[in-house]
Amino acid sequence: MSSRGRYAPSPTGMIHAGNARTALAAWLSARSRGGAFVWRLEDLDEPRVVPGMAEAQMADLAWLGLDWDEGPDVGGPFAPYAQSQRSAVYEEALRRLAAAGRLFPCRLSRKDLQAVASAPHGAEEAPYPASLRPCELAPGWLAESRDAAIRFRVDARPVSFVDRVQGQITERVDLAVGDFVLKRRDGLWAYQLAVVVDDLAMEIDEVVRGADLLASTARQIQLIEALGGTPPAYAHVPLMVNARGEKLSKRDQGLTLRSLREAGVAPEAVAGYLAFSLGLLDRPEPCRPADLVPAFAWERIGRADWVLPEDLAGELRR
Repeated sequence: MSSRGRYAPSPTGMIHAGNARTALAAWLSARSRGGAFVWRLEDLDEPRVVPGMAEAQMADLAWLGLDWDEGPDVGGPFAPYAQSQRSAVYEEALRRLAAAGRLFPCRLSRKDLQAVASAPHGAEEAPYPASLRPCELAPGWLAESRDAAIRFRVDARPVSFVDRVQGQITERVDLAVGDFVLKRRDGLWAYQLAVVVDDLAMEIDEVVRGADLLASTARQIQLIEALGGTPPAYAHVPLMVNARGEKLSKRDQGLTLRSLREAGVAPEAVAGYLAFSLGLLDRPEPCRPADLVPAFAWERIGRADWVLPEDLAGELRR
């Protein structure tokens, strides 16, 4: 099987510099290995999806100089490439996991779980207690649990992997998050299930994404193994942050590809700056993404976040 990478944005906002940087790294890695590059839409959270945003995102990354071999606009052998159209695939994965005894229904609210945990709560929730797992489930319980969240029964063991940017990572999923949700009580599929099932179905062998998703990886590896798959290689790229040191958000309108494009910045200037920020160039000189493919290597990517100037467009026009 030839190498296959992917980029999987949520169509909820414009592509900002940090998104573009991750997409560039994913594209360069796939192309440097002579592999295919897949565009997949993570559009499960329908209320947050902005009409026309998927097309705008593709137009902006095409302007930057990226292309893809498969996706919602060009099709491919693993269509559909939008998660909102893949519910049947997720249902089948849920049935397989239930048959293997790895799932159980949960009707507890977040408030209920906080009371049971009897632990202080900061920004993160306490792990789901294994003591709340049901001792026995009746045959056919999955079909009768439409009003419940469906949780994955994690293994009590360490999960280790070598990230191509972050290095050796080891985590105890049972101690960090416990049994996690694969389908919400409102019927929405959880990110953890959808991304794992899609990567397996589309034969993705390298996952490149932002370092803010590193914490999801160990639980996804357990889920992949429970489905009988082989985990892909992972590369979690450091984030770009604004001048205040904050993760980029919709408030940072001046840092989107569309705003840079409308300000008259050339795509080569943006590509060169992103490559420089990754450690692939010694200085921010204009270039095309294709020019970077021959010398691409993960060993050159740094681990530190990159702070963007307030006037990025002005800096790139100099």
